[in-house]
Amino acid sequence: MSILDWIAVLFLFAGSFFFLGTAIGLLRFPDFYTRTHAAGKGDTLSSFLILAACMCYAISHSHDGLGTVLLVLKLLFIANFIGIGSPTATHAIMDAGYETGVTHWHKDKAK
Repeated sequence: MSILDWIAVLFLFAGSFFFLGTAIGLLRFPDFYTRTHAAGKGDTLSSFLILAACMCYAISHSHDGLGTVLLVLKLLFIANFIGIGSPTATHAIMDAGYETGVTHWHKDKAK
């Protein structure tokens, strides 16, 4: 196994760890806004890490130079679209929740 394979495994486990954190945040956080925040942040970072793992794996197992460059370029475009789309969608969902009157969590309400 090359060093890029180990880096790919590290990125893959880190991405899985943050996806797990996102799932736990969705289950444990008290209200709509904090759950949406956890989903937006964790989902974006996890996707970036897993795409980076795919890029490292593609580079380390490349047999065709141009094909590998095109594959990595496609993965970079996907990461770019996720980086633009996920925060924007999270903001739009939170704004829609605010406009429809979703209440914030307060410590006195939790009792």
